[in-house]
Amino acid sequence: MPDPTRPWQDASLPPTARADALLAAMTLKEKVAQLGSRWVGNDMSGQSENPETEINVAPMQDVFEASGRVPLGDAARHGLGQLTRVYGSKPLTAVEGAAEVVRQHKVVLEHSRLGVPALVHEECLTGFTTYGATVYPAAIAWGATFDPELVERMAAAIGRDMAAVGVHQGLSPVLDVVRDYRWGRVEETIGEDPYLVATVGSAYVRGLQSAGVIATLKHFAGYSASRGARNHGPVPMGRRELMDVIMPTFETAIAKGGARSVMSAYNDIDGVPTSGDSWLLTDLLRGEWGFTGTVVSDYWSVPFLAMAHKVTEDFGAAGALALTAGVDVELPDTLGYGDNLTERVRRGEVDEALVDRAAHRVLTQKAELGLLDADWTPERSVINAADVDLDAPANREIARELAERSIVLLEQGSHLPLRDTGRIAVVGPCAADPRTFMGCYAFPNHVLPRYPEHGMGIDVPTVLDSVRKELPQADISYAAGSQITGDDRSGFAEAVTNAREADVCVAFVGDLAGLFGHGTSGEGCDATDLRLPGVQEDLLDALLETGTPVIVVVVSGRPYALGHVHGRAAGLVQAFMPGEEGGSALAGVLGGRVQPSGKLPVQIPHDAGGQPGTYLQPPLGAEDHGITSLSAAPLFPFGHGLSYTSFAVEDLRLSDKEVPTDGEFAVTVRVTNTGDRDGHEVVQLYLRDPVAQVTRPVRQLIGFARVALAAGRSRDVTFRVHADRTAFTGRDLTRIVEPGDIDVLAGTSAGDLPCRGTVRLTGPLRTVGHDRQLVTPVEIGE
Repeated sequence: MPDPTRPWQDASLPPTARADALLAAMTLKEKVAQLGSRWVGNDMSGQSENPETEINVAPMQDVFEASGRVPLGDAARHGLGQLTRVYGSKPLTAVEGAAEVVRQHKVVLEHSRLGVPALVHEECLTGFTTYGATVYPAAIAWGATFDPELVERMAAAIGRDMAAVGVHQGLSPVLDVVRDYRWGRVEETIGEDPYLVATVGSAYVRGLQSAGVIATLKHFAGYSASRGARNHGPVPMGRRELMDVIMPTFETAIAKGGARSVMSAYNDIDGVPTSGDSWLLTDLLRGEWGFTGTVVSDYWSVPFLAMAHKVTEDFGAAGALALTAGVDVELPDTLGYGDNLTERVRRGEVDEALVDRAAHRVLTQKAELGLLDADWTPERSVINAADVDLDAPANREIARELAERSIVLLEQGSHLPLRDTGRIAVVGPCAADPRTFMGCYAFPNHVLPRYPEHGMGIDVPTVLDSVRKELPQADISYAAGSQITGDDRSGFAEAVTNAREADVCVAFVGDLAGLFGHGTSGEGCDATDLRLPGVQEDLLDALLETGTPVIVVVVSGRPYALGHVHGRAAGLVQAFMPGEEGGSALAGVLGGRVQPSGKLPVQIPHDAGGQPGTYLQPPLGAEDHGITSLSAAPLFPFGHGLSYTSFAVEDLRLSDKEVPTDGEFAVTVRVTNTGDRDGHEVVQLYLRDPVAQVTRPVRQLIGFARVALAAGRSRDVTFRVHADRTAFTGRDLTRIVEPGDIDVLAGTSAGDLPCRGTVRLTGPLRTVGHDRQLVTPVEIGE
């Protein structure tokens, strides 16, 4: 039973009332303590005999390591807001991690006068980032599935595993919209289109939170648009682009996904650091969007206000700025908050009401999670840890399905699918290294480089082994040819010989994810151009010159320019870091057992330099007009992806030719499987505003539907488009629906839109806000 002197323990009361009661009982130091965190695992340096394995898992982690030596009891002497990455800092089994969670909880409770537990958070971008847990495809691969329902199932599985071992908050999903393919964290995004990112990201939020784990939207905001694609770089973006391209993903995930936490980003926008921007974190996020959850800082983004941005003189001033702007919790350790805030409040430099505001949000969330309940104990929070299988068969089945649906057949060419006969030369550095299937936040790439003796922690078949299993009658040779990085060409000769002696060659090239320069893709692994890393492009040239048909398979976290192999290869396949089941999925697609159905969430450029950027371009960014020598055309457009069958999208029907600016119209098309195999097609709906008061994209995705079709069958797909879906930020920076013609385009990619019509919006110009229609409902007929 709850203690009557501690009403915050009464689960029958609303969470906000419980937070009110607890806040009233707290001293200033206890309230400030709820805004801090402690990363006990941030003391990693010197653990390895090999300096090459001393890799940071967060930016400038080594610089802040001194904070890792502060005993947890000292850090929690007045209580604590969050415990950082108990499972995600070194290899621990679920049982070992649970024991450490209980230990840390007990230390916090011993030092909390009022017995307030800390919240436990972990990373979970490609699955629960811990030893032995399932590694799902990277987020860019989720985008390639165009399948929000499947992503929701994945996130629910991730959430169940995390909840079973006492984790309360997951630091995902990444809702940044890709603006420059050279940026290292493209692999962590869902793609370059706001609607695709918003719908898939919202599905992830719903899935994770269905298991009782808080989802955290990141990185708020503009992080992906840094100048020169440099990690943490400044973002020279105007308010209109910010509101129309970057913000809809976060807004939708809050409105439609119910996200309960947001992470402030590292970057500045037009000179104002986001972690110190009250317009962004308070006026917009809470005032306009009505967000009621918590805002947490990205790791050390509070002290970065002083160290990196130079907008405050020290960490204490940085903490005051961040709190005032709207950052509720400082992660991963307490440097700007804590005693710094307490002293500033006592000196009258910071209003205690700001501390109360943030602490109330934190305590409300703890009440919602059950942490304030009278019967909560550290042991009960991890009671299922002994029974959980973090890489259960059901998890692997979801990982397999995601991997298969994410693989994009760019071009079938002359030799796909492969036959289970003859001689096949498998070549390339990605063929025998399963780490290439995984993103930088997958535990084997994120933490295990520090602990090579632990191996992968999970079973991850290579694509070489998977192809041999898939095609047991074929005579398969293997040569790496090169490494992913470096300029060593000593392996070319063996690879070329194998290719010459084979009937067909399959070359697996691409990325190895890592962190802060220790990979070709991932956080802090930005690229100078879009040429394949190392000498892989030269390896492909050598193979193509043999005369043997060469199928090129790119396994990567970003799109690479493929103009040099297009027209020469016997088939082109793109796999975006497909996870632990990626080898089997790729082998299935290559052998024809798996029908490819993935679609590009980013364009594939023709040339390594001078790329036009993403497909969301106004007329002068998307059309040449004879005024430049640089083509804006990609090699393969956004949404592109072929199959071993064929589809036709036709018979466009509009419910209305004119609707008011607050009305709705329906768009129906007929999709037919015109081939001889069952398959899936993703029907895509785009709009174009031919005349507007500001420049608008020549086409923009506003709806899509993944449709399963047996050979020879047809189905109607109907999109219900509210006029709000045409809204944009006008000249006065308000969001408007403007009367006039709207072109409607439907097809199978941004470059294949055979169905076209026009709807006229009539009536007055409308100003719309957060209550506008954010999604396009779709119905699939029989």
